[in-house]
This record gives sequence, C-alpha cells and structure tokens, in this order.
Amino acid sequence: MTPDLMEAGAQRRAALEAKAAQQTGGSGGRSASFGRVARQGEPDFTHGVALYVDGLTVSFDGFKALNDLSLSIDVGELRCIIGPNGAGKTTMMDCITGKTKPDAGKVYFGSTIDLLRASETEIAEAGIGRKFQKPTVYEPLSVYENLELALRADRRVFSTLTWKAGGAERARIDELLVLMKLEGEAHRAAGLLSHGQKQWLEIGMLLAQDPKLLLLDEPVAGMSDEETERTAELFLSLAGQHSLVVVEHDMTFVAALTQGKRKVTVLHEGRVLAEGPLAQVQENPAVIEVYLGR
Repeated sequence: MTPDLMEAGAQRRAALEAKAAQQTGGSGGRSASFGRVARQGEPDFTHGVALYVDGLTVSFDGFKALNDLSLSIDVGELRCIIGPNGAGKTTMMDCITGKTKPDAGKVYFGSTIDLLRASETEIAEAGIGRKFQKPTVYEPLSVYENLELALRADRRVFSTLTWKAGGAERARIDELLVLMKLEGEAHRAAGLLSHGQKQWLEIGMLLAQDPKLLLLDEPVAGMSDEETERTAELFLSLAGQHSLVVVEHDMTFVAALTQGKRKVTVLHEGRVLAEGPLAQVQENPAVIEVYLGR
C-alpha cells in the first residue's frame, strides 16, 4: 500500500459522507447491469459480483501481458490467483487499481463503477485496497501511530498536525491491533518489527480504510511457517466481510485458504488457463505442464 493510495483511502469516508448528505431515499433506481459509470460513492453489489473483468488485453512492446482475460469475483469471496512468473497476475492488479490502462476490455467494481475511467485515487476512494509484496509502513512511527495515521479522514497539512483520535477511532485501532496480533507491539517502532509483523501492520492499515475489495500480492513471501499460518487464519476471518484476491505461489498457503472448496484461478500467458477447486486444477494436465510440474 503506497502512501498516496493510503491517503486516498483515508479521504474516502469524508467523500461518502458528503455524498450521503446530498442523497435521499434508497439506491435511486440504480440498475444491476454493467454500464453506468460512477466515479465516487458506494459500488452497487446487488447483483452479487464485486469485481468483473472482461476481455482485458494489455500489450508491452508487442508482448501481450494480458490476452483477453475474463474473470469475476463474488461479494465476500476469497479467491486465490496462481500461475507462473509472467502469467499476468501483477498486470491484472495494475489494471484494477488504475496503474495501467489496458488496450481493450472492461473492469467494473460492482455494477456501477467503471474502473478504467477512474484514477488511482478515485479507485482507492471507491473501496479497493492493494497490498504489494514488500511491506510499506512508516518505520520511524510506532505501530499505533501507523494505524492512527491510516484512520485520519483529512490529510491536509493543518488537519494532519491537529487531528486527534477520538474514542471511536481509538477503539478501532485497538480492534485492529488485536486482529493483527500486534497488541503487544503497539508502542514499538514499526521498523523494529519482523517481516511478518510489518506485513500484518500494512494489512491493518488497509483495513482501517474499510475497503470492500483487498488485492494482496504474495502476502506470505518471506514469512516463517508460524507467520504464514497466522496470516491464513487472518484472511479466512476477513472473508465474507471483504472480498479478497490473493496472488500467491506458496501452495501450502493456498491450500489453507481454499480449504478444498474455494475456487482457484490459474493464469498463463495473460489469460485464464484453469479455474476450480485446488485439487481439480492441480490435476489439470495443462496446469501441471506450465506451472505445477516445474
């Protein structure tokens, strides 16, 4: 999670409150079809899909990083994305978060927010949080201060200097500390945490923004076995409350997350090679040839 995206997410709550103040009634007759463009506000999940990707194509100097990629993520779903290096996993997340604009295709958040017509800031404000493989935290600050910073609704210079957490904010920070298993590290400098603890702190900072969709890129890379197990427990506890897309190579971790029933998507050469329960894709000859058999 970059500081710019964290800032955008922190402003999201204020934007939603302003929007709510201008609205009356319910959904205003919004259709569940894909097609209406919304730059800010709550995405419409009445159709049950959190993320819809269709025909996504991205070329770099003639190389197709994504080649007519299509997939969908249900509301509250925990989906693991696997595949060899160069399969298009990172490029897919870059398109979802606005970092890369595709040559063709559609990407919708809910049924109303066209992500390809939104900026990175607008996408973060809409409720999409992304965690990169390398943790990004404010190392000189304490764990508590990192979470406090993530909660600030107005990050203009004056407000940043004068803002103080109220009772509700302090309670939320305490809740996140427990959830991340960092309650004993609250006043420790973030730079002194272990690699796994820094990963948890960054996830806590993302959760402070109340995202609807979390994109997590190899979250357990470099973790100990114990930290990996704790991370699996954390993600399982978040499923249902948030939609999660986890890009990962650690198949033991993927097995822990999917529990034999959740869907796994295998990417290869920029498109979906196979999809289904982990045991099913592990037996797929094409998957074995290009990924698992290596």
